[in-house]
Amino acid sequence: MALKKLIIPILLLLLLSLSFAFKQDFTQPVQLNWETYFKGKADERSPFIALTAMTWEYSYNSTLYRNRVVIKLKNEVRIDKNRSWVKWDKIKDPEVRASLLHHEQGHVNIQYILLSEAERVLKNRNYSVSNYKAQIAELANQISSYFDTMQRNYDEETEHGSNHKMQARWDRIIEDKMEESRTATLALQK
Repeated sequence: MALKKLIIPILLLLLLSLSFAFKQDFTQPVQLNWETYFKGKADERSPFIALTAMTWEYSYNSTLYRNRVVIKLKNEVRIDKNRSWVKWDKIKDPEVRASLLHHEQGHVNIQYILLSEAERVLKNRNYSVSNYKAQIAELANQISSYFDTMQRNYDEETEHGSNHKMQARWDRIIEDKMEESRTATLALQK
């Protein structure tokens, strides 16, 4: 059966907030499934079929060592299961369901790249003793803005997952960026 080209609009709600207690894991991004991660009540007024609510949170402890600021970073991306939802009546076809989940996984993978890049960029800078807090906040805002734009571009260019040619292109982009980020992080650990 040929899958009709469907416009499956999806909204990714990115809540980029600050928090001061969490952990990090850079091994692999979380693998989504409908049952575990989409427990919220669907917004019937929304034109979108699914919403994945995620937050990026970071905190740090700083110490002064030989007139240099050293930070210990805590960095995490969370999926808010109770605010993530799907309109089940709109995705009865198993192929459409799988395609939509695949698109949503792309959003999670982009956030995984954000997590890795934030770790690499924020930890490996020389900060001024007098204004390191402002410098860290500015870098974090730049990282957040960059990945927020990437998320919007992903949705726009893939038409929320319904343009399969562009979805395949973005799959490659995301995989390449994940690999680049892993490689850069490993190089710093040597």
